[in-house]
Amino acid sequence: MSQFKNEQEAAAAGVYIRKIQSFVKREGRLTTGQAKSLELNWPTMGLEHASGLQNFAETFGRQAPIVLEIGFGMGKSLVEMAQNEADKDFIGIEVHRPGVGACLGEAAEKGVTNLKVYEHDAVEILADCVPDNSLARVQLFFPDPWHKTRHHKRRIVQPEFVQKLRAKLAIGGVFHMATDWENYAEHMLEVMTAATGFENQSDTNDFVPRPEQRPLTKFEQRGHRLGHGVWDLMFERVS
Repeated sequence: MSQFKNEQEAAAAGVYIRKIQSFVKREGRLTTGQAKSLELNWPTMGLEHASGLQNFAETFGRQAPIVLEIGFGMGKSLVEMAQNEADKDFIGIEVHRPGVGACLGEAAEKGVTNLKVYEHDAVEILADCVPDNSLARVQLFFPDPWHKTRHHKRRIVQPEFVQKLRAKLAIGGVFHMATDWENYAEHMLEVMTAATGFENQSDTNDFVPRPEQRPLTKFEQRGHRLGHGVWDLMFERVS
């Protein structure tokens, strides 16, 4: 690609230079239930990147604090949180369609109405669809750890991403991360401690005990039994 000075020049020539992605698109097969759930529930719960900047009060039909979760997996804990915190409105972002289908099915089954989802890349959703200073909380639970050193640059928690996210949080809003990889926890702590405009909510200036609002996943319960650690970090936007 060396004949092009930058991505724009390459794009103009019709050559696409792949951006570093923080996720791998594992399409996976949709079960019949997931496909049906997408068909039935996407019209009421799905949000489109193409719709551009959201007005959340219009999206949800009320004024409430907005919680955004990046990479909700199969959506079980996201639905549980939306159910438990009915005074807030939740937005989930996930690139894997089976997870989106499963999440919509679970939400419909539980009668959850304060949840909407995107099936798209989170970085683009933050840039194009989320108004500045609009979020009460951003959640990033068990993101891909990219544990090989040469892949660390793919980890989503990087200084540039954190500042993009800071613009979207309201002052006093919280960025809540959780990981079961100690090395990634240390990386998150290092990036967040150096990040302008954030303050660690930990009394010990490192990690926080799991807050009640984050449900224990099955995977995490298994980890506890095997003696595996989980690290939660909560940083508040102060400026």
